[in-house]
Amino acid sequence: MTLPTSGAAPISVGGLVGGSDSMLLGLTCLSVLSLLYAFFVLRPRTKGGSSAPPTVTNSPVSGLPVVGTIVEFGKSPVKMVQRCYEEYGPVFTVPFFHKRLTFLIGPEAQEPFFKAPDEVLSQDEVYGFMKPVFGPGVVYDASKKNRQVQFQSMAHGLRTSRLKGYTAKIERETRQYLETWGESGEIDLFHALSELTILTSSRCLHGDDVRENLFKEVSELYHDLDHGLTPLTVFFPNAPTAAHKKRNEARAKMVELFGKVIKNRRDNPDVKHSDGTDILSIFMDVKYKDGSPITDEQVTGLLIALLFAGQHTSCITSTWTSLFILNNPEIMKRIVSEQMDVFGSEPDAAVDYKKVNEDMPLLHNSMKEALRLCPPLILLIRYAVKELKVKAAGKNYTIPKGDMVLISPSVGMRIPEVFKDPDAFDPDRFGPGREEDKSSPYAYMGFGGGMHSCMGQNFAFVQVKTILSVLFREFEMEMIADKVPDIDYEAMVVGPKGDCRIRYKKRQTSN
Repeated sequence: MTLPTSGAAPISVGGLVGGSDSMLLGLTCLSVLSLLYAFFVLRPRTKGGSSAPPTVTNSPVSGLPVVGTIVEFGKSPVKMVQRCYEEYGPVFTVPFFHKRLTFLIGPEAQEPFFKAPDEVLSQDEVYGFMKPVFGPGVVYDASKKNRQVQFQSMAHGLRTSRLKGYTAKIERETRQYLETWGESGEIDLFHALSELTILTSSRCLHGDDVRENLFKEVSELYHDLDHGLTPLTVFFPNAPTAAHKKRNEARAKMVELFGKVIKNRRDNPDVKHSDGTDILSIFMDVKYKDGSPITDEQVTGLLIALLFAGQHTSCITSTWTSLFILNNPEIMKRIVSEQMDVFGSEPDAAVDYKKVNEDMPLLHNSMKEALRLCPPLILLIRYAVKELKVKAAGKNYTIPKGDMVLISPSVGMRIPEVFKDPDAFDPDRFGPGREEDKSSPYAYMGFGGGMHSCMGQNFAFVQVKTILSVLFREFEMEMIADKVPDIDYEAMVVGPKGDCRIRYKKRQTSN
């Protein structure tokens, strides 16, 4: 459909379209535009009654109502949310085509987001686009009862007693990987830590048999699955694109591969396939509440889900943590000193869970600070199944049923009233006497919060801190670039955008 532009002459075809007909065409087009305006602008503004949040329809990007905010959001969601927070306050709604996106920014406004049960704020309607990646009957596509069982089995595999065993596995993989670096050189730290993260994750999640015999295949299939998740996927998860085709083929091959592993383990129970602590072993034994066993396809889907969550968070966070430390000589000196205090005269001593969990507060707080400044997920989303009451900045709001409700860790964790000098890398803000993250239960969102906080956060801390503990003890390092890279807000899961190369040199140890 082509609309006539202002000042355009009436189109005449064989004399059939005369003055009166062109006037009729113009009135028809005007009626259509009026209906669209009413649907996209007036309707979202009036929904929710007098206590509804203010509606954002104007944007500095474009003078066209609604269109401007859509374009602005597409260019940089974080910048747009930051602008709207400054102009409209902690609760506001942005019409987005036929949807309403209602944002809750700041600890007080965010509280209902984290406390509301699934019957009020649901994830299912939001994250259904992950079904082609995880497969049917897994996580958001599973029934509520089955999902609870799946999550319980994940939590069982990530409990403290297992983390103690994972620490040694992660250290072994790290040392083996770093042996390939040699005595000195240059390397892209983001690429290197991405490789190392998936190696350590595979050892802990999949078991020794998969890590040692099938890692290359699993890694390649994961790559195709990961690249099959694009911005288009969110809206059209089954669009006939090349990336989606490779994603679907990769998932089918992954199911086939792990199906063979599961069959081999069950057919040969007396053979030692792994030490039994890997999460694959746990998933294989899952039974749902109705007595039905989990399928091989669902086992594979759960492994993919865990690998997705862990790979992105740990790889990106270990990179940011390292780069922020390297960019701050004083913090760098203190990190190395902390490691030397923990390991004393034995820099090659084994890393154990107690040391990682209790004896490295500066490294721990550096990782927390990297997550505050650069959270991998810039938006967390729910669907309002029922009305939601929100109180913020002395006002009461009613979020109407049907709204998409969002928070932004990227904006919410850079509010100066909550975090002093919020754009600075300052791990001491979490230390004794300051503890800025405890100013409110929902001030810090490095791993989400509330009933849906990330169950893998303890594993992530152990994984990243073990890797970095070995890395900073083994090598002297410096950034090649003169500043920390920008944040790549164009990516689905945001990471560094720019030069992540470092120079490294093996530390000399005194005998």
